[in-house]
Amino acid sequence: MDSCVIVNGKVYLEREKFAQAVCIENGVITAVGTNEECRAAAPAGAREYDAQGRTVVPGFNDSHMHLYFVGENLESIDVHGCTSMAQVKKIARDFIARTKPAPGTFLHGSGWNQDYFTDEARMMDRHDLDEITTEYPLVLERACGHAVSANSLAIEMAGITKDTPQPEGAHFDVDENGEPTGIFRETAANMVMDLRREPTVEEIEHTLKTAMAHAAQWGITSVQTMDVRPTGWRETLQAYENIQTSHPTLRVYHQCNFMDPASYQAFLDEGHKTGAGDSYNKIGPLKLFVDGSLGARTATMRAPYADDPSTQGIQTLTQEQTDAMVQLADKNGCQVAVHAIGDAAIEQVLDSYDTVCDGQNPHRHGVVHCQITDAPLVKRFTENDILAYIQPIFLHYDMTVLESRVGRELASTSYAFHTMNQLGIHTSFGTDSPVEDLNTMNNLYCAVARKNLDKKPEGGFYPSECMDIYEAVDGYTAGSAYASFEEGVKGRIKPGYYGDLAILSQDIFTIPTDELLTTVVDATVLGGEFVYER
Repeated sequence: MDSCVIVNGKVYLEREKFAQAVCIENGVITAVGTNEECRAAAPAGAREYDAQGRTVVPGFNDSHMHLYFVGENLESIDVHGCTSMAQVKKIARDFIARTKPAPGTFLHGSGWNQDYFTDEARMMDRHDLDEITTEYPLVLERACGHAVSANSLAIEMAGITKDTPQPEGAHFDVDENGEPTGIFRETAANMVMDLRREPTVEEIEHTLKTAMAHAAQWGITSVQTMDVRPTGWRETLQAYENIQTSHPTLRVYHQCNFMDPASYQAFLDEGHKTGAGDSYNKIGPLKLFVDGSLGARTATMRAPYADDPSTQGIQTLTQEQTDAMVQLADKNGCQVAVHAIGDAAIEQVLDSYDTVCDGQNPHRHGVVHCQITDAPLVKRFTENDILAYIQPIFLHYDMTVLESRVGRELASTSYAFHTMNQLGIHTSFGTDSPVEDLNTMNNLYCAVARKNLDKKPEGGFYPSECMDIYEAVDGYTAGSAYASFEEGVKGRIKPGYYGDLAILSQDIFTIPTDELLTTVVDATVLGGEFVYER
């Protein structure tokens, strides 16, 4: 284990309380106080780091993301932020020309969002992807991950025709002749994504290390990641074990995605229950999906979408199916975290939790995203002490479509981050990366300013729900630690806690809010080891 002493800092302890220095010995914080006190406590040979007045905060803990896909995204066709279909096509063609894949290689990319397109504001279909390539099967995921576009070759190789039945709880689009258009929503995406060759353990390791290095650049020392899925989970867990037993640079809490009782029971039978593992690599909750995304109009709503009355979204699990999965996990002493964005989806999950909670929530079940809410729905979280995993960075895009999708009245009570805190709901910060980047400062900015990354609108988007900087930092550290049952060892800078820290370029507690966007991480410390230095 590693030891160091950080001096001449502004060390954040709790709201409006700071120290000057911190000492870490054998990976654990042993002293917090003045330079003199921490130097005296430091063991012989400990590294001394001069913070030069900079702010030191607990290591950030992303409470919901997809680490493997972050790495994969960094290694594949990246079309995040594209403002036109033409730009998407150019980036994809350039990638093919640069990498020269072997014939027949499945090509994959992600990040497009039709709401950003200035040339044609529509979802990409097979004809668009055919303009990129007809030689390789190609699938490009929408930024939300709840819809994909496939080219004609991918559709053909997957054996999908006008006679292919629609999958349960999902959908692929067809044209006036009944032929697939190349747009696949929710789990229908697997019909073409399954063309991918399953990666080896070594390939998974390489991709995870790429993602871990990226996370360290943003002061992230812990993630709660959904990489464990019904297929390939043994290889995934083996890759994590290999990394974490050799040279860990990140603590990992696995959100394990199983959507039926048989597959989850088989996972449990091999001993993979919540809490199994060690401080660097631990099994977390059962992760379920009951709806899709707001951007793709697949989030499940109580009423039809205001800008498309033909749909109320896609319910990916019935109430009965959700109840069964929640009860199975709870019976086995396991935590549950359920993806729910629309108000109908959130209500469905809370109804399921009513079947296993009676005013208490010892297994810390929670709702991931919980975006579209009215006031009574938010209040329901308090009845059983249900956790809320939130992603403030989603406001960057969602504020541009929210009112048109759900109407102004419902928009005004959604993304109710400040209200949740005021009610005492356990909130934690994440990014859902690679849906959004792991940039911790952008995430904090959206929580505190409620503006997009262009600093608009002036005054903020429904500013009554702005969090202050202390609420935001605590949500990203102590709040996320609570979500993994680690609030006694993680999320604060105090003796006995893990020596996980981030050293920032600016004092985020005093600078003007807009300057959060120019703040960077100068160093990241995990268990007393500097795993990143700018």
